[in-house]
Amino acid sequence: MKQRDGLPLNGLPIWVFTLSLLMGLGIASPLAWCQDAPSQPAAADTAALTSAVHDLQQQVQELRSAVAEMHSEAAQYRQQTDELRQELELTRQAAASSATPSRQTAAAPAGSSATAENSSAVEPAANQPKTSLAQRVESLEETTGLLNDKLNDQAQTRVESASKYRVRLSGLVLMNLFGNQGTTDNADLPSFAIPGNPGQPTSNFGATIRQSEIGLEVFGPEIAGAKVSGNMTADFTGGFPSTWNGVDSGLFRMLKANIRMDWENTAVVVGQDSLFISPSSPTSFASIAIPTFNYAGNLWAWTPQVRIDHDIHFGKDNDEDVKFQGGILDNLTGGFPTNSFDRTPQAGENSAQPAYAARVGWTHGLFGSPMTLGAAGYFSHQNWGFGRKVDGWAGMADWDIPLPARLAFSGEFYSGRAIAGIGAGIGRSVLYSGNPALSTTVAYGLHSRGGWSQLKLKATSKLEFNAALGLDNPDGSDAQQFSGGATYVGPTLVRNMGSLGNLIYRPRSNVILSAEYRHLATAGFLGDHYEANQINMIMGILF
Repeated sequence: MKQRDGLPLNGLPIWVFTLSLLMGLGIASPLAWCQDAPSQPAAADTAALTSAVHDLQQQVQELRSAVAEMHSEAAQYRQQTDELRQELELTRQAAASSATPSRQTAAAPAGSSATAENSSAVEPAANQPKTSLAQRVESLEETTGLLNDKLNDQAQTRVESASKYRVRLSGLVLMNLFGNQGTTDNADLPSFAIPGNPGQPTSNFGATIRQSEIGLEVFGPEIAGAKVSGNMTADFTGGFPSTWNGVDSGLFRMLKANIRMDWENTAVVVGQDSLFISPSSPTSFASIAIPTFNYAGNLWAWTPQVRIDHDIHFGKDNDEDVKFQGGILDNLTGGFPTNSFDRTPQAGENSAQPAYAARVGWTHGLFGSPMTLGAAGYFSHQNWGFGRKVDGWAGMADWDIPLPARLAFSGEFYSGRAIAGIGAGIGRSVLYSGNPALSTTVAYGLHSRGGWSQLKLKATSKLEFNAALGLDNPDGSDAQQFSGGATYVGPTLVRNMGSLGNLIYRPRSNVILSAEYRHLATAGFLGDHYEANQINMIMGILF
């Protein structure tokens, strides 16, 4: 077979051609063995052989798809490279002709067609300065080199796995420049406003890249008719190392890691995942490590869970869908770890029961986009020691409604008790009547209600504007009756409100530019009131 530049005439790289041939031989061998095997093998051997052949066929099919995609891209680059090489060769010939015109004229017979063609090709080049020709040659050589590098990249394996199944790497590099007016609990990812320390500044400016994420997806085999897959996502917001300038060296933190089994209308999800009873959040790239309006009306948790999703499609064109979801979750109550190495159970885990959750959602087309309405419930049995048992619960509703003129309205509402573990109560599940270390102290589940709403304007395919408002409102009478509490900030807080406005521009599908203004207002029943503002400038790239 004739080759050119290390490639067969059909454009397929040699190593791909060889690999395909070897794979073909690898498939042919077990098939031939099957044909020569006894007519009545043992059942176990037959099942194992069938499974092996099926896996090999699947692997060959995946390889063929990858080769076809690579072949298509390589053909485009090769065509461009050939055109540039021809142009480069003509340019070199023209440069040589302009340098020795008398020699070329004497070499060709007078009046010949070759002389006419050469003179027509040489005259424009001869009229140009030699420096212009040199620059053009250099530019063409550089472009050709870049295209050759691109061809070599296509021949490389992107992500290699220890198993035979395909793995995909993805992620987000995100840079945040932020400035705060007022004191917040967290400078780069604020949840509420707090009183400032005497003598300390009440404004600051900083930058962080610790919200960047890394993700992996693995596409596994088919088991019992279900496609098996898994994914993992992590970021760098797990705290700060005790080192020089450690605020810019965030610790690796697990967000999600789950395994899915997907049938046609049913899925089983096992692992750590987002809170499925609260499926959406306000749109923002200023706060993704902690979802927007944390403790300000947005319920969320990345928690270990086992759940089942089931879809029912109906309507004239199956354009309507009802999704049922239900499962068990790690029974968390919003507390901080008491030990850096040994895991101490929280009050929910001390109940010896998981938390229970369920949601039903209805989706229907409206104005050319899906409209979704959902309702959900949550229950958590908790044991706070000394026989102090509290039942946490919540009911919630969510919506995502497209409107005319490129608008969309989305949000969530909830009401519940002892639900700091899923982002409510401003960090408190229970309040105490006194010292929690005493057996005579009463633990009381804090009632809380709240939610958020957002209006989105999709100005163009690349530009959108968002405005959102959120509120977490613990019961004031509960807070006044019980003076103590296990809380992130303080037991007197009864309201935390957040509002934001942002624009998000995507010049390319994987490039993000955004600017956001956020306002926080936090108040307690003693008349204490604190406010803070943040300006955030964001740039990110997806990979």
